[in-house]
Amino acid sequence: MKKFENVAANEKNPKWNKMIQRETELNKKAGDIRTEFERDYTRVLYSTAYRRLKHKTQIYFSPVSDHICTRIEHVNYVESISYTIANNLGLNTELTKAISIAHDLGHSPFGHSGEKILNEIMQREIGENFWHEKNGLNAVDNMILLENHNGDKTNLNLTYAVRDGIISHCGEVNDAVLRPREEAIDLKLYTKPNEYMPYTWEACVVKLADRIAYMGRDLEDSISVKVLDKKKVKEFTNVLNMGKNMNNSSVISTLISDLCENSTVEGGLKFSNEKIELLDKLNKFYIENVYNSEKLKSTNRYFKLVLEEIFMTLYNLYDGENTINKLKEKQNIYPRLIAGFIDWVMIYIKENNVAVNHKLYSFKEKREYAKSIIHYISGMTDKYAIDMYNEIISF
Repeated sequence: MKKFENVAANEKNPKWNKMIQRETELNKKAGDIRTEFERDYTRVLYSTAYRRLKHKTQIYFSPVSDHICTRIEHVNYVESISYTIANNLGLNTELTKAISIAHDLGHSPFGHSGEKILNEIMQREIGENFWHEKNGLNAVDNMILLENHNGDKTNLNLTYAVRDGIISHCGEVNDAVLRPREEAIDLKLYTKPNEYMPYTWEACVVKLADRIAYMGRDLEDSISVKVLDKKKVKEFTNVLNMGKNMNNSSVISTLISDLCENSTVEGGLKFSNEKIELLDKLNKFYIENVYNSEKLKSTNRYFKLVLEEIFMTLYNLYDGENTINKLKEKQNIYPRLIAGFIDWVMIYIKENNVAVNHKLYSFKEKREYAKSIIHYISGMTDKYAIDMYNEIISF
């Protein structure tokens, strides 16, 4: 018997009705054989926000090599790792797949550096925090749209379990043991990353798979782009006692096996003490040799310049309820930036009674205008953000 079979997300679970709850019921085609979580998976898969992940930084910006990990590849790694763990333990693999494919939809251009910059802007202008897990929930709840059978653009309307997995997924923490919470809270109550445990065991698996994924791949990419040299990695491998070669495959397989072996329903999802120590050493090694490297610091300064300039260019055109007209007056100066922003934001303005999706902003309030710009920037790919910056500074 698979150890977690009795607590999996299925109809026998007392949490089931809440897990599959949506804001409104989805219209089902005759003969649709998909489960609720399979429908969530395909709704994300067909979205433009998912496609844009292939042009968003994971750790290394604009790599020359096609083999350096981008955000979409990271998402696929998390999906694969979480599937292996969930399948071994007897959990619902359809739910882990749906959470995994959606978990990083809230990431801005330029990875965690871009996230930090947008947080600085949002704190300065609005007094709120920007973090990708919260932005991801906002994206799937309010911003990402799909065209329905009537040709209307409607919100994704995902299940509670998948939405919870998105905002609860923070993998940059060192929880010794993971267990799901019992209460089905309002997910908008989150005020910071990792504030609450996930609602399902499956979401807990994705949270750990996220950490396992980047712990392995960041190593190989850092060697490929020569931020890490092989001699230093070899010395570190000897310290860790991981055999002749430490690479993506060896790190991931070691951690997956250890997690499955040491996890129980009673004791929670956890690694052995030996592997917790390994994770701590890996994390410290990456911080010292990768994440704080001079190469990354130089790109971070560039990212700040790009995102700040895009924000301020649009923000300085605020004119209350006349803002759209003011933007159009300046469109000859910044044609792509302003045209793109107007096309996007008109769908979400509260005064627009035509669109059927959720309305988010009223330009009667400058803080709501500022928030709309931040949300718009957060959806950009790296290349698009740079193109917009180049348009701003070009003559």
